[in-house]
Amino acid sequence: MIYITIKDIAKKLNISIATVSRAFNDKSDIKIETKNLILKTAKEMGYRPNPMAKKLIQKRSLTIGIVVPEFLNSFFPEVIIGAQEILFEKGYQVLITQSNENFETELKNVKALEDSMVDGIIISQSSETKNVDYYQNLINSGFPIVFFNRVCDTISSSKILFNDYKWAFFATEHLINQGYKNIYHLKGKESVSLTNDRLKGFMDAHAKHKLSVSKEQIVPTGFRIEDGQRVALEIIDSGKIPDAIFASNDPSAIGAMQVFKKKGFKIPQDIAFVGFTESRMGAIIDPPLTSVLQPAAAIGREAARILIEQIENPETFKPQIVVLNGELNIRDSSVLEPKII
Repeated sequence: MIYITIKDIAKKLNISIATVSRAFNDKSDIKIETKNLILKTAKEMGYRPNPMAKKLIQKRSLTIGIVVPEFLNSFFPEVIIGAQEILFEKGYQVLITQSNENFETELKNVKALEDSMVDGIIISQSSETKNVDYYQNLINSGFPIVFFNRVCDTISSSKILFNDYKWAFFATEHLINQGYKNIYHLKGKESVSLTNDRLKGFMDAHAKHKLSVSKEQIVPTGFRIEDGQRVALEIIDSGKIPDAIFASNDPSAIGAMQVFKKKGFKIPQDIAFVGFTESRMGAIIDPPLTSVLQPAAAIGREAARILIEQIENPETFKPQIVVLNGELNIRDSSVLEPKII
């Protein structure tokens, strides 16, 4: 492949390299006719700017790293799509990694992105992340970083959050309003702040309706399909079957639904389900899963916007916390058909 340089363009037009450079950089000290001729000739010759040279001039890699816990749930890919919309528009490339819900892998990914000289990182932590000292040191050094969805409350950085408490409250109240009283909550990992927010929403919805919550109604679970399957078997083996389950996310709800259906339980007649995160899988399973929709693409766009702002204004930038809203999509997994009298 033959690479066309500004020297080739200058030679063809019999002008100086400096004149070609002024045209490409949109300088004012060049005639518009000359500029247009240079740009037209460059296009005809198939000229493309040298990306490495551009990065050296700007003292940036024009590359952003994104770290997510997993790709099995459609939520994280949709966040990435939203972030890419903004980043590509601003001329940034994206390097994407996933931690497979493992803190050591997450840290390796972050360090690899640093070694790749990314200008900043957008990250959602794994369910195993507990030690955040490395991230705080990065932030203290001035490295641009934005956390989303799964964040640590003790880190002083920009964060894109969802109102987990509010929508967990609404999701639980929906089940209560349907007539379900004995509702179990499949709780996420303790190390993730949204776990406690969703648990609090669950508890407060019960308190509002003067319903007590026993210890057995709070079931430590996790975020994966197999976590839901495991606790569903434990619940069935205990012989204490709840009226309904509100899960901390869709995969754990789907896993539990699979087991209950396999064991002969009818959904929602015998046991109802509500999830969280509005996965594509949840919308197509039988019966379709009631779930809280999080604006995944908007979360990605906000994270990218704030990260770029920090990169471009390092001296004046102040960390920002953005909280986004959602909606409850009610489907057949939680709604009993009205009785015909």
